[in-house]
Amino acid sequence: MQAPSPFLAAENLACRRGQRLLFRRLSFRLEAGAACHVTGANGAGKTTLIRALAGLATPYAGQVRSAGSLGLLDERTGLDPDLPLGRALAFWEQVDGCTSPHGAITILGLAPLLEVPVRFLSTGQKKRAALAALLNRGVPIWLLDEPLSGLDAETIAKVTALIRLHVGGGGIALIASHQALDVPGMTSFAIEDFAPAPEEDDA
Repeated sequence: MQAPSPFLAAENLACRRGQRLLFRRLSFRLEAGAACHVTGANGAGKTTLIRALAGLATPYAGQVRSAGSLGLLDERTGLDPDLPLGRALAFWEQVDGCTSPHGAITILGLAPLLEVPVRFLSTGQKKRAALAALLNRGVPIWLLDEPLSGLDAETIAKVTALIRLHVGGGGIALIASHQALDVPGMTSFAIEDFAPAPEEDDA
């Protein structure tokens, strides 16, 4: 049986942080081959939205629906900090059933770092390592929280190209980022557009 086409949808979604209502009435649907850029100031709710979409936070209202496996990239690498990078990546390659991990390692320039413990990597190197792990998962839906932070211009160009390749092959990417992305056909919205009125926040 053929797997259903991937999609990611939010329906009338609202999320809180503590007692503060961050956003409400947020709805969208992304089909295969779609990319969406979520913008907004720090603290406006971008990360909360990503976590709700990933199933790591419970929405205050509304629901998230999806078909297809999701992969999350945020400030945490998900890699064992005490292991050399190569072994840390190999753990997830085995879990995810990845049989060809070397492409991602080469593209992201990680080969010289495979013997370095993860905890000694720079911020940008850790981000590249987390991206390699995401690529090797082979999931159709990418949730990317500030994927370009800590990266130099060359690596930003590579990451943008990888996002293009992913959606061009029928994947989905939702990207929360302060930085502009050059991805053809990408839609966007500002999280502040769904901020509550003061009287709603106090309710």
